[in-house]
Amino acid sequence: MLGALAIAGYRSLRDVVLPLAPLNIVTGPNGSGKSSVYRALRLLAEVAQGGAVASLAREGGFASTLWAGPENITAAMRRGDVPVQGTVRKGPISLRLGFAGAGDDALSYAIDLGLPPPKPPSAFHRDPEVKTEVIWSGPVPRPAARLVERAGAALRVRDGRGWATVGRAVPPWASMLTEYADPRTAPEMLSLRDAVRAWRFYDHFRCDVQAPARAPQLGSRTPVLSGDGHDFAAALQTIEEIGDAEALHAAIAQAFDGARVAVRIGGDGRFEVTMQQPGMLRPLSAAELSDGTLRFLMWAVALLTPRPPPLMVLNEPETSLHPDLLPALGALIARASRETQLIVVSHATRLVAAIEDAAPADACQRIELEKSLGETVARCHGACETPPWHWPER
Repeated sequence: MLGALAIAGYRSLRDVVLPLAPLNIVTGPNGSGKSSVYRALRLLAEVAQGGAVASLAREGGFASTLWAGPENITAAMRRGDVPVQGTVRKGPISLRLGFAGAGDDALSYAIDLGLPPPKPPSAFHRDPEVKTEVIWSGPVPRPAARLVERAGAALRVRDGRGWATVGRAVPPWASMLTEYADPRTAPEMLSLRDAVRAWRFYDHFRCDVQAPARAPQLGSRTPVLSGDGHDFAAALQTIEEIGDAEALHAAIAQAFDGARVAVRIGGDGRFEVTMQQPGMLRPLSAAELSDGTLRFLMWAVALLTPRPPPLMVLNEPETSLHPDLLPALGALIARASRETQLIVVSHATRLVAAIEDAAPADACQRIELEKSLGETVARCHGACETPPWHWPER
C-alpha cells in the first residue's frame, strides 16, 4: 500500500504531498486540481510502461504541463501586500512525481523530469529528460535507504554496503524502470515496476449507442474489466463463476429495486448482459438499458474484480448516475477497499457521504482541494497526518 503521493511542478500542483489511507476521497470545487491529481497518477503509472514522454506530448507538451506561477509564493504575496510576481529562480525547471510506501520497509520511488540541454540540437528538443530517479526503502530517501539511483544516464544499484555501477547508459528520455531489468542485482526495481504496472484506472465508461458494452461480444475469462467496457459481459460472467457473485447481485438488487442481471450466451458463442426487472415480462438487453443503468453495472463489475490490483483509481464515478444510485455505489467502493487501496476523485457530496458512511473511519480519509493564488492546497480530514517527504536532489 502507498503511504504518500508527492507531486511538484505539475499544472496547479506546485508542491503537494498527500497522505494516503486504504480508501482516499479527493474532492473539491471545479478547478481546484482534482483532475490534475488524477492525471499525475496516470502519468506516474505511464513511467513504468515507458509512455511518460508520449503522455506529456498528448497533454500539449512538457512546457504546457508545468506549474505556471512563481517558483515560490511568499507570505507577503499571500497576504496581498505585494502582487504575485516572478522572482529570481533558484532551482531548475522540473516536474517531479513520487510515492512513499506504507511502512518502514516498503519501497518508495521518485522521478525528476527536466528540460534537455540546448546542444546538440534535435528535432525532439521539446521532450523532457529524466534527470534523477531513485528507489529507496522507507518513507524518505536517506543515503543508507537508497536501493537504486539514476543521475542522468548513469545508473547504479545497491551491492551490499556499497554500489555497483550498471555499464549500459540509460537513454535520457526513458525511465530506468523500463530500461533495466535484472532480478539478481535489482529485484526491488522489478518488484516496484510490476506493482505500478498493476495499478488500475477507471474514468468515464462509454455508454453511448455505439458503446462496446452494449453489443454482444465473444468472451473469455476476464477477471479485470477493461477501461472501455468491451469485455463487460465476460467480466460479469467471470464474477459469477470465480468471484463474489452474491455481492454483485446484492448491489444490483439494492440499486434497482430487486433487479437481477445475467449473461446470455448466443448460439454463436457471443456474451450479452441482460437485466430482469420486477414487473417486466422479459429481460432487457444491454442495448436497451439507460446510460446510467449500464454505467452503474460496469462500476459494480469493476469494483468486484476477482483480481484486485494494489491500487485502483476512480475518476468521478458519479458521472451520469442518478443521485439515488450513489449510496449503492458508495457501499461498493467501501467494500472494494477491503481488497485494494482506492483513490476516488469526486465532487458529488452525496457519494462522498455514502462512502464515508459505509467505510470504517480508520480506513477512510477525505482530502479536500482548494486554490490559493492559482496553487492547489490540500486539507486532510480523517485519521491522517502530513507524511515526511524529501525530493532527491539532482
